Amino acid sequence: MATESTPLALPVLPLDDEVVLPGMVVPLDLSDTEVRAAVEAAQAAARSAPGKPRVLLVPRVDGTYAGTGVLGTVEQVGRLADGDPGALIRGRDRVRIGAGTTGPGAALWVEGTRIEESVPDPSPASGRGYPQPGQVTELVKEYKALATAWLRKRGAWQVVDRVQAIDDVSALADNSGYSPFLSTEQKMALLETADPVARLKLATQQLRDHLAEQDVAESIAKDVQEGVDKQQREFLLRRQLEAVRKELRELNGEQEGEESDDYRARVEAADLPEKIREAALKEVDKLERASDQSPEGSWIRTWLDTVLEMPWNEHTEDAYDIRGAQAVLDAEHAGLQDVKERITEYLAVRKRRAERGLGVVGGRRDQGAARSASVEGGGGRRGGGAVLALVGPPGVGKTSLGESVAHAMGRKFVRVALGGVRDEAEIRGHRRTYVGALPGRIVRAIKEAGSMNPVVLLDEIDKVGSDFRGDPSAALLEVLDPAQNHTFRDHYLEVELDLSDVVFLATANVLEAIPEALADRMEIVRLDGYTEDEKVVIARDHLLPRQLERAGLAPDEVTLEEGALRRLAGEYTREAGVRNLERSVARLLRKVAAQHELGERELPFTVTEDDLRGLIGRPHHVPESAQDPAERRTSVPGVATGLAVTGAGGDVLYVEASLADPETGAAGLTLTGQLGDVMKESAQIALSFLRSHGAELELPVGDLKDRGAHIHFPAGAVPKDGPSAGVTMTTALASLLSGRLVRTDVAMTGEVSLTGRVLPIGGVKQKLLAAHRAGITTVIIPKRNEPDLDDVPEEVLDKLDVHAVTDVRQVLELALAPAARGAAPEVPVAV
Repeated sequence: MATESTPLALPVLPLDDEVVLPGMVVPLDLSDTEVRAAVEAAQAAARSAPGKPRVLLVPRVDGTYAGTGVLGTVEQVGRLADGDPGALIRGRDRVRIGAGTTGPGAALWVEGTRIEESVPDPSPASGRGYPQPGQVTELVKEYKALATAWLRKRGAWQVVDRVQAIDDVSALADNSGYSPFLSTEQKMALLETADPVARLKLATQQLRDHLAEQDVAESIAKDVQEGVDKQQREFLLRRQLEAVRKELRELNGEQEGEESDDYRARVEAADLPEKIREAALKEVDKLERASDQSPEGSWIRTWLDTVLEMPWNEHTEDAYDIRGAQAVLDAEHAGLQDVKERITEYLAVRKRRAERGLGVVGGRRDQGAARSASVEGGGGRRGGGAVLALVGPPGVGKTSLGESVAHAMGRKFVRVALGGVRDEAEIRGHRRTYVGALPGRIVRAIKEAGSMNPVVLLDEIDKVGSDFRGDPSAALLEVLDPAQNHTFRDHYLEVELDLSDVVFLATANVLEAIPEALADRMEIVRLDGYTEDEKVVIARDHLLPRQLERAGLAPDEVTLEEGALRRLAGEYTREAGVRNLERSVARLLRKVAAQHELGERELPFTVTEDDLRGLIGRPHHVPESAQDPAERRTSVPGVATGLAVTGAGGDVLYVEASLADPETGAAGLTLTGQLGDVMKESAQIALSFLRSHGAELELPVGDLKDRGAHIHFPAGAVPKDGPSAGVTMTTALASLLSGRLVRTDVAMTGEVSLTGRVLPIGGVKQKLLAAHRAGITTVIIPKRNEPDLDDVPEEVLDKLDVHAVTDVRQVLELALAPAARGAAPEVPVAV
């Protein structure tokens, strides 16, 4: 039975997904803001009233407060076992929660009514409140018996006596709140049941259900164990049966046909290194002990097949004919002289080391010499073999260069595509325990090559990604380090693999996309693209013969004049490589073949420069200098031509500037074109320089405070960043303010400072090649970049008038066209 008493004002201490019953003592963490606020409010209220501080413990499930809580007293405030501040709170009575009220502190205060419980006398002689006097006593005995059985299973003997000593029905029922197997919902049901006898019945049923579940779990575990024992007995009996059969075969002189013995014979007959042979024989022993039904047998057979197929002692003889290698590179690739020279140097060093018996650079024989030098005080990096990384825009021949290196060395060539690889196991292999496990791509490449010293091309190494499955680029660190890769260990093979004699080449489009630690292990060789003359030679000697064969045409049936090839390279395509040029040649030959089949054209046919428009349409990349003066971008003030470097090589970049109408009142600087932070800062510097030097430059900069300046970079969908457009933005703004046009034939690059200095930038070679492709004749670069002109092909420099400047005033003098005499400068207004 239960009744309610006078309301109490108590601070609320919410318990998230936790329930405390009367009689329980719980420690609470005071680092929780709500717990600390409730305890502090209770302490503040207790200062003006006798007794211990009191709080209302209210369960909060999924953000919803329960309607019944527990009055708790703060027994002690101190430190928990982990050192955090905490409070020890004892649950006292159930409280029915009422309306909110006010109280000290930051805690929530509510009115609560204590629920007074009327506990009956459990003795059989008393019949107060119950028609059957012995019912409560039997219920108490049943609960204690169940609780004792559960505690003994857990080994909690010290708690058994305490439970047996509890005679109060209400306290006995609430004591089940300590049970860890009860869910929050079950504890809530106990809290909300005010009648102690009904609550004890509920607790008894919960304990009974839990014991029944435990009995079922124990029965299942016992059945599983019996099944395991049966399998073990079956295995032993099968092994005994195999032994008996073996004895019978030997007695009768019969030949064995066991698959495991076949693998043993294959391993012993194979030409394997000693350590590999020992590992393989261990796996054969496991296979012989494994059951026919065991999945381990299948894993071992697959592993043994992989090991036996590896070319452990197969090596190709290197063809160290340096002149012949140089001839192969020249025959297969036009241009790229600096790249071919570096590859020739690489081969020459390998040849000389082989002739002197020094071994392969970074190989096993080289490691001993390096260790010896280190012990004697030489220190330094062990090994020293070069891993070449060919970095350049698409279509310049990086992948085909790798094939040429293998051809020149007389080695096998294998290409490993890394674009989009995100799983570290793709490089190191999968563990054999996984279903469908395979060795990594490096092991598979060597297996495919059939030798231990192939040329392995790691294609698109800058496209390697990473996710929750690991970072493949981190796994490549060991592969590409000549000081470590002689002991490379694949996760699938789990034996050491010597990669020191493998020639690794890598290709990438963007150097910055390669992780720094990985790039440090490679020697970067840049391919900056082809000149127009080189493209003509490539198209004539390589692309045209290949496309004639694909179009089903004989070499004497269609001929392309050099002028036609030059126009295809200059006006129909604009790229660093030659892929689009080859597509244009293929399209041209297909058109001629189709016209011949339709009876519209006779063969043989010579394609001239004038025939291109009729065959494949108008050109798409006509230089600005070839357009009508009124249609050029720089035909109005405020437009300047800059140079930039992208993932596809160098490119021409235009900058447009305008001023707002002063009546709009829009002051400040507006930047558009998807610009990065560095480029935005360069625009601010350009504007600040012109404002502070307007009088010196004779520019009307006084009204800039009332008129907003707008700088725009076309091709707004392409992200742009970097400081090299500083002089271009300064020139565009100066042209806008002075009314003078920027020369159409001028392009520029360079970082500008607040004092007007032109600072050095990168990518000079790529930018000058782009200017040459775009028909630019005059290029302005920083003075400190003048040594970079040595890398630019001579045929490009001969066609460009390059000016190296140190001050932005020199840039304006070279780039701006002279003003018309007697004409006052007019500043265009943006509409």
